[in-house]
Amino acid sequence: MADGGQLPESEMIMLPHNIEAEQALLGALLVNNDVFDRVAGIVNDSHFYDPVHARIFETAARRIQKNMLVSPVTLKAFFEDDDGLKELGGAAYLARLAGASISLFAAKDYAQMIYDLALRRDLISIGQEIAGKAASVDMESTPEEQIVDAEQALYGLAEEGSSDTGFQSFLRSVSSAVEIANSAYQREGKLSGISTGLADMDSKIGGLHKSDLLILAGRPSMGKTSLATNIAYNIAKIYKKGTLADGSEGAIDGGVVGFFSLEMSSDQLAARILSEAARIPSEKIRNGDLNEEEFRRFVEAAKDLEKCPLYIDDSAALPISTLAARARRLKRQHGLDVLIIDYLQLVRPATAKDNRVNEVSEITQGLKAIAKELNIPVIALSQLSRQVESREDKRPMLSDLRESGSIEQDADIVMFVYREEYYKEREKPGEHDIEKMMAWQGEMQSLMGKAEVIIGKQRHGPIGNIELSFEAEFTKFGNLAKNYQRQVEDF
Repeated sequence: MADGGQLPESEMIMLPHNIEAEQALLGALLVNNDVFDRVAGIVNDSHFYDPVHARIFETAARRIQKNMLVSPVTLKAFFEDDDGLKELGGAAYLARLAGASISLFAAKDYAQMIYDLALRRDLISIGQEIAGKAASVDMESTPEEQIVDAEQALYGLAEEGSSDTGFQSFLRSVSSAVEIANSAYQREGKLSGISTGLADMDSKIGGLHKSDLLILAGRPSMGKTSLATNIAYNIAKIYKKGTLADGSEGAIDGGVVGFFSLEMSSDQLAARILSEAARIPSEKIRNGDLNEEEFRRFVEAAKDLEKCPLYIDDSAALPISTLAARARRLKRQHGLDVLIIDYLQLVRPATAKDNRVNEVSEITQGLKAIAKELNIPVIALSQLSRQVESREDKRPMLSDLRESGSIEQDADIVMFVYREEYYKEREKPGEHDIEKMMAWQGEMQSLMGKAEVIIGKQRHGPIGNIELSFEAEFTKFGNLAKNYQRQVEDF
């Protein structure tokens, strides 16, 4: 075998392709533009073996999607300076393609053949890369890492029909952006992302966006795990599957949620979610101290939760590579629309680094890579440093993030959970000082049941504060009623 594991030239595999099938499909498209609707869900320009054919298909698709005519005559102007087409005969080649046209009904079979051959070429490429890496003994790349890389490549091929997207035309990126904006315009609530179930949060960040990494940080007892479980439950309980705009099956409301609970057990996490759903204090659930009516609510909530597509993995100290592999597997087997990790500092790097900052950098980059690869929002909880406690104003800032450089850099959104009530409660004066006690009680009254989510960074929009309600006995965050809403209710 040649250096790097590549096959010798005499043993090189001829990549499978069928130029005649590509010519026949393009010819049918040039003769009858209705062919595009039949084959658009099967092939795109990346599946054509001949790069000239790929450019012809992409240009034709662009015009058809704008309700413009595609024919040898209308395409001629777009390819006058195309060197590849000139080698094939120039504009006359477009006319020859139209002459090789197949019937409308056969077009789908030809498109499927082109797609299958493209997948085979990608499989061969992946196989050669795996063989090459395995043959090259490299201390920097362990067999375990190679298995993860191979699984990632095969997953991408299975999901997208392409092992490596590489560069894509600006046209395709613009089309995707327009589709996202249109879906937000059509959707009730005008959200471009998945709703968190918290109206003010959705209004501020536009919901949870695909491929985004969101960091949810806070000091202990602020409620970051509670907020994460609330969001997970809100998304899973309204999950509805249907046909998406591109014709594929997926979530049209809510979503499938994966929850990596690296600190709490799945039983503890489930108890928290049940407490919120049944509106029963979590300690009563833990102690079994329920009356008949509460037990009935508890059982009904448990039955409803059984139907929710919420999957919990409570394995401790997972390496980022294993976490990614399990997320891919979940998406392949059950679907996956949102991934939550509780919490970031408990994830291990794939390989030990010389310092903690580099380890956290690898983890945050890995989480962002998962978000982009699986095309889902990833929410990672994070601890804050103790320096928050030493300040008079204990509202957290970006600099309070542990190993903040890489976390702040890789995240699309950074949010902090803050409850002033928690700190004010610990400032309770002595009973003998009546004046201070009354002032403290007044302050506590105004802060009770309130929480803030502080947006410290947002790539897609403004920073600012979000006010939420917080019911400590149910560990539940909710929408905070505005003054005008309270006045209407009182009236």
